[in-house]
Amino acid sequence: MFKKMDLSDNKTQKKSEGGAEKVKCLIIGSGPAGYTAAIYAARANLNPVLYEGLQPGGQLTTTTEVENFPGYPDGITGPEMMEDFAKQAKRFGTDVRFGLASAADLSAAPFKITIDNSKIIKAESLIIATGATAKYIGLESEKKYMGSGVSACATCDGFFYKNLDVAVVGGGDTAAEESLYLSGICRKVYLIIRKDHMRASKVMQERVMNRKNITVLYEHVTREILGTNGVVTGVLLINSKGEEVRVDVSGFFVAIGHLPNSAIFKDYLDTDETGYIKTLPGSSKTNIEGVFACGDVMDPHYRQAVTAAGTGCMAAMDAERYLGTREI
Repeated sequence: MFKKMDLSDNKTQKKSEGGAEKVKCLIIGSGPAGYTAAIYAARANLNPVLYEGLQPGGQLTTTTEVENFPGYPDGITGPEMMEDFAKQAKRFGTDVRFGLASAADLSAAPFKITIDNSKIIKAESLIIATGATAKYIGLESEKKYMGSGVSACATCDGFFYKNLDVAVVGGGDTAAEESLYLSGICRKVYLIIRKDHMRASKVMQERVMNRKNITVLYEHVTREILGTNGVVTGVLLINSKGEEVRVDVSGFFVAIGHLPNSAIFKDYLDTDETGYIKTLPGSSKTNIEGVFACGDVMDPHYRQAVTAAGTGCMAAMDAERYLGTREI
């Protein structure tokens, strides 16, 4: 769906400087945040160059149906929606390229970004929209039923399991929050915890225990996700006695955390203990002037396509204002 581009005669090809290509605005990442930033930056005549990364379209390309993004009254698949985002960004002149940012030098502007361990881009402004990667258990069956019963986002996919039974795996605040959210939609929620206690905060534990349709299964480990005809029908667990326990569910939600894709920037940008890039309140500005962050790489709380798009807009506008104060 997303193809490599031949840039040999691309009108937006930027001039080289010292063996490196120089651009006014570089965007790394192609999810809702990156493409929204590209749309705004292109309309502001910033001539943005966007590198798609390892997963063109971002996490939404692993989602089957999206029904909570404004403007799609009948819903749309994640890949189709991201194709629409890409078309709109290209329509306004964004130079969309296939490639992975493999290294970064943010010590001074223009910022040096290495693409695919070879090509160097010098960027007068940089918008980081690299997203975050959901942590998974690592089962083959987990991959098999991804998007067909397996999800890492209850807010995104919970509606599809209305009045059905589901399972959530995890013991922290995220798992508790996902379970509570699902309990308002689903008939029954099984919270699977491998330890004999929850790691979630006391208040979250109390809320979970007081919710009648949540059953907590302590000291249970997921062995296999079961399914028929390509959809999830249950989960096979192992309890503390080594016994197999089958639970019939229609959905399996993994809530063991996310890992922000910020590793190549860690030597320069302020991050929290997990690696989420810190931004100044009410903006996309990082601790380095001219470097902006948007989407899931800076948002450990909401992780929604619509909020990511909003911060992408903010990043482009912040970049435009920043560039307006400099002579390019």
